[in-house]
Amino acid sequence: MTPYTAVAPPADLAGDVVLGWTTRLGGGTHRLVPDGCVDVLWLDNGSVLVCGPETAAWTFALPPGTEAVGVRFRPGRAATALGLDVPGARDRRVRLEDVFGSRVQRHVAEQVAEAGGARDRLRVLQEHVRGWSAEAPEADRVGVAVAGLLERDLSRPVAELARETALSERQLHRRCTAVFGYGPATLRRILRLQRFLRLARRPGAPADLAYLACAAGYTDQPHLSRDCRALAGVSPRRLLADR
Repeated sequence: MTPYTAVAPPADLAGDVVLGWTTRLGGGTHRLVPDGCVDVLWLDNGSVLVCGPETAAWTFALPPGTEAVGVRFRPGRAATALGLDVPGARDRRVRLEDVFGSRVQRHVAEQVAEAGGARDRLRVLQEHVRGWSAEAPEADRVGVAVAGLLERDLSRPVAELARETALSERQLHRRCTAVFGYGPATLRRILRLQRFLRLARRPGAPADLAYLACAAGYTDQPHLSRDCRALAGVSPRRLLADR
């Protein structure tokens, strides 16, 4: 199993950032499942990439032993913190130089590479994120509101989200696409699958998929299976086994 370490963000970044992470990849193919987030990551081959929001799982393979560190933005926060064209980055890995220019790309890559270890590399990357966030405008109020509403209740229909934000459904879809990369219905599906994964991977969690599906907000187990295959490309049991 690939060693992956999640690190809570510094307090001043917690509004924009879910976590930082470090890893050294094992061999084979790795699967990443949509989570509503955008990551900025450094690879020890000198690359610095912005991983746009995903609508389906993607797989990749890198040489065994490749080191990586990353910062994961909360859903909707990368649009302002990075000035990112989020819809344009959907289902893509974008070079940092295409966001901030080649000088920034080189500066970030060199400074992270010069740090002494994984945690130090992460701290350097977080410092760059801190600078970008400090210069950014305020996060879109609609994106903040929708993310908060869905965090509290994933059963909310789009019409209710529109009423809560004082927008029409069409306006809501446009505003959500600008900050999340897709509309509120897609975000809700992705966050619901992530809730299922969190519930299923807790220590002592029951193995009953029907129970877990209900607890995560699905109407039934077939609903979970359909969404899981659509978003992750595999069945729920296969996804849980493929850690």
